[in-house]
Amino acid sequence: MGGAGHGVHFLDACFLCRRPLAGNRDIFMYRGDMAFCSDECRSAQMAADEAAERKERASGTSAKAVAHGALPAREAEGPQERGKVRAGSILAL
Repeated sequence: MGGAGHGVHFLDACFLCRRPLAGNRDIFMYRGDMAFCSDECRSAQMAADEAAERKERASGTSAKAVAHGALPAREAEGPQERGKVRAGSILAL
């Protein structure tokens, strides 16, 4: 990630364009440790992050999450499976 080099503090330069963050100018923060020189740079990073997250969701990461146990079985079931009682199940109303 940006600014990960040795001796470089995340507030030294813009995360996106690497312009120095110095003087009496505003610093625009995003996700806690990403500093930007302008609202435009911050907005560009936010848009890139949102696009990456949408692409990740669309690529089937939910199926991977189920395989690794990240989603409860109920969320992993299709609509045809919800509401059915299986042998050995306890139904609480």
